[in-house]
Amino acid sequence: MSAAHVPHSPAPLLTAQGLAKAFGGVQAVDGVSFSLQAGELLALIGPNGAGKSTCFNLINGQLPPDAGRVQLGGHDITGLRPRAIWRLGVGRTFQVAATYASMTVVENVQMALLSHYDCLRQWWPRAAALYREQALELLTAVGLRERADEPCSTLAYGDIKTVELAIALANSPRLLLMDEPTAGMAPRERGALMELTRRLAKERDIGVLFTEHSMDVVFAHADRIMVLARGRLIADGPPAQIRDDERVREVYLGSGRLLQARAVVSGAAGSSTRQEGPR
Repeated sequence: MSAAHVPHSPAPLLTAQGLAKAFGGVQAVDGVSFSLQAGELLALIGPNGAGKSTCFNLINGQLPPDAGRVQLGGHDITGLRPRAIWRLGVGRTFQVAATYASMTVVENVQMALLSHYDCLRQWWPRAAALYREQALELLTAVGLRERADEPCSTLAYGDIKTVELAIALANSPRLLLMDEPTAGMAPRERGALMELTRRLAKERDIGVLFTEHSMDVVFAHADRIMVLARGRLIADGPPAQIRDDERVREVYLGSGRLLQARAVVSGAAGSSTRQEGPR
């Protein structure tokens, strides 16, 4: 085959090379390297203490790496502050969602837009009118337009998580980091949030890196799965490959979560019922 006909993949959106971070004598992240394509949903899983949150914080700039580097769209972002990384198009949601309870749903999204457009340090006597239409567009995208003028204090927790997703979209992210996005949610809510995330990621060409303890969520919604154990990447591949990886099974041996996830994947075509594995 001539060079003109050799297919080639687009450049990765996110690349991590040899990331390492130690806390005293504990090597939390040990030489982790991976890449993420635009529009891809990549799950980062592992037992407690595997280094997932540390890896997230190295990418997001909340921690400086001891070694390695992070590139976004081919540009080195290693060591930048979280706000600078956010301005480059990296959104983030957190395990415990939080909004301004006394503000309305649309006002919470407007606050994120005001920050994105660098308006928070200026005095705006009519801030409630600024970027309202843009905020409503984001709420329409996540299915909460009809609740725009309700106080966030009246929302169920699953809806708060959805508002957080709208807030994370305020800076038109190229990359979305989601730390246990379905934590604390009911099974039906979990599926709905991840289906929404997948649709938005594909429509907007957003790369999504997420951590998650619910193996049913991971195996049902991730395009690819990475597994960390004691700070090292031990597996990286599509769900079917990870499902049958002996090293991964050893890591999760005794928890039942991987075995349950295997049952979920195997029965997904014939049943919409999914069970939550033990945390």
